[in-house]
Amino acid sequence: MHHRFSRRLAVLAFASLASACALQPAMAQAVTPIKFVLDWKLQGIHAWYYLAEDKGYFAQEKLAVTIDQGDGSAATVTKVMAGAYQAGFGDVNAIVQNAAAKPGQAPVMVYMLYNRAPYALIVKASSPVRTPKDLEGRTLGTAAGGAAARMFPVIAAKAGIDATKVKWTNVAPNLQEQLLLKDHVDGAAVFSVTSYMNLVAQGVHPDKDIRWFHYGDYGVELYGNGVMVSQQLLKDKPEAVAGLVRAVHKAVRDTIADPDAAIAAMMKREPLLNKDLEKRRLMYTLKTIMLTPEVATQGLGDVSDARFARSFLQLKEAFDLQRVPTAAEVFDRRFLPPLAERRAAVK
Repeated sequence: MHHRFSRRLAVLAFASLASACALQPAMAQAVTPIKFVLDWKLQGIHAWYYLAEDKGYFAQEKLAVTIDQGDGSAATVTKVMAGAYQAGFGDVNAIVQNAAAKPGQAPVMVYMLYNRAPYALIVKASSPVRTPKDLEGRTLGTAAGGAAARMFPVIAAKAGIDATKVKWTNVAPNLQEQLLLKDHVDGAAVFSVTSYMNLVAQGVHPDKDIRWFHYGDYGVELYGNGVMVSQQLLKDKPEAVAGLVRAVHKAVRDTIADPDAAIAAMMKREPLLNKDLEKRRLMYTLKTIMLTPEVATQGLGDVSDARFARSFLQLKEAFDLQRVPTAAEVFDRRFLPPLAERRAAVK
């Protein structure tokens, strides 16, 4: 009798052990892997993603986020569409164009970071080009996949430039400013937050030595980069999308409060970067295109519906879009933290 009871206990123990082992993979599967692509090579403007990783914000949301560097904010959209990535940091205007042509396939923006699109045209201060219209007959350099060049038709339409009279040449991204300074091109279409600090690194005073034509100063109402997710992730794992937005928002909030901690997280990944320069880039970005008066009202991550609609019409005019997608096809604010929390971070 005693032996039979012992055997029964052993069988029960074995069954419990087997059941526990079977549960372990199921528990592991509760963590959602997300492949995330940046818009560019690692810079100070990406620091919050690594701060989120180091502070465990992704892990708290049961996300395993793998972050890869990118090669253009418009290219982020095509990479997510192709299924190579489930999420990324890229250009909302490229989403609009793809959503217009391929309904239901383009990624969806879920957290807007760049309230003001950082597109700009730059020329040397000594250049005879004093207005955007003076660019006619000139050659502009652009990095392949660069969103500023792709969005050139929008500023051309607003500033009265005949876009057919502007020549373009593709240049290596790391040589864009250098080729301008050496007069190999007359100007360049750039991301201001990248180009400004690249010029500083080359010993150029970006405000005195360079003439800037910021798209936003010429009536271009476009938004810029933010966090986007694939249609598949949105459909299959909405809770993962909500977690991703929460984690990024916490890290952006923390970055605003303590930029040095965010830069330190980034430097752990790329110790050869210039720490002071990347902090200056981060602060320039926060000041010029992120913490705007609109964001003080709308809160981080959101858009103004009226301005968003107008930006769609500008894109339609510039690119002759066959259809204008609805705002819901392009941006989904369902996952944003409460307004009070998003507004409190903006000082």
